[in-house]
Amino acid sequence: MRAVVFEGYKTFPVLKDVDRPTPGPGEVLLQVAGAGACHSDVGLFHDFEGDPTGLLTPPFVLGHENSGWVEEVGPGVTGFEQGEAYLVYGPVGCGRCRACSRGQDTYCAQPQEVGYAAMGLGRDGGMAEYLLAPARNLVPLGDADPIDAAPLADAGLTPYHAIKRALPSLAGGGRSALVVGLGGLGLVGVQILKALTGAQVIATDLKPEAMAQAEEYGAVTVPGGDDQVERIKELTGGRGVDAVFDMVGADATLKLAGATVAQQGSLTVVGIGGGTFPWNFFTVPYEVNFSSTYWGTIEDLHDVAAMYRLGQITPVVERYTLDDALEAYRRLQDGELSARAVVVPHGW
Repeated sequence: MRAVVFEGYKTFPVLKDVDRPTPGPGEVLLQVAGAGACHSDVGLFHDFEGDPTGLLTPPFVLGHENSGWVEEVGPGVTGFEQGEAYLVYGPVGCGRCRACSRGQDTYCAQPQEVGYAAMGLGRDGGMAEYLLAPARNLVPLGDADPIDAAPLADAGLTPYHAIKRALPSLAGGGRSALVVGLGGLGLVGVQILKALTGAQVIATDLKPEAMAQAEEYGAVTVPGGDDQVERIKELTGGRGVDAVFDMVGADATLKLAGATVAQQGSLTVVGIGGGTFPWNFFTVPYEVNFSSTYWGTIEDLHDVAAMYRLGQITPVVERYTLDDALEAYRRLQDGELSARAVVVPHGW
């Protein structure tokens, strides 16, 4: 089968023929419906000098945002019918520690024992014609379109988990939320906030088209500029934002988040932009919960899939054939994509 393979750091991926996998005990082989191209992939082949975790040893097939149809099941697997559509929970933990027992494989206590972080991150992912996944990691999609659903495995799950943790800050009337960065995660995050809360949702990005899309989802947008902090605070009556979600994580966005968060609010860094935040006692409002998150739980992904089936969230996607997958990555690397690139190996 054909697949997009990450062969080394500081090396652009290649499209090549690899062996089609065979499901073992507890595994399901999926015919891939869609595979999302994520900035985390660009970090692997363009930004990182080497493996930052010990769990991302090349070569492996890229693609950690996946969906597909059941093709074949391994020994001992029951309850799946050929052709059924599933969204794939990417992280794979040991399955025995406390974190894994609550479905949070991202925080597995024994990742070195597993040897990889996730499908598409150390283990072969879905940027291919077929994907091998643990049966436990499959979330049913029913009759919903599995192709457009693919990015939700990260671009939906990650903001959902971050927002869910911050919901106490948004409980009650007159609350506000700020989404900084309106790429794949941010635009879905705006929709999740509108669906789960009654908060005023404020959004900002450098791209006018991204802010226009956020406005369609019900957000109030504020462009950059010298008065950006003041304009955001004006929308909150001068108090600041109750829950800020930085979907970028760069120096500039962290500075904006820290300057706009309200006293006793929450500030969640979701993006992995590598920025730093110079904190001291007098520059951050009192009792701000400042935290980071990584991906989410498989239970969260069941919630995300349910919201997608109900039409509460709709990822903005741009479809590519597998032949054009490398072009999708090139455009992503060069900042030319305003939607989430989804590679569709079998046509649509």
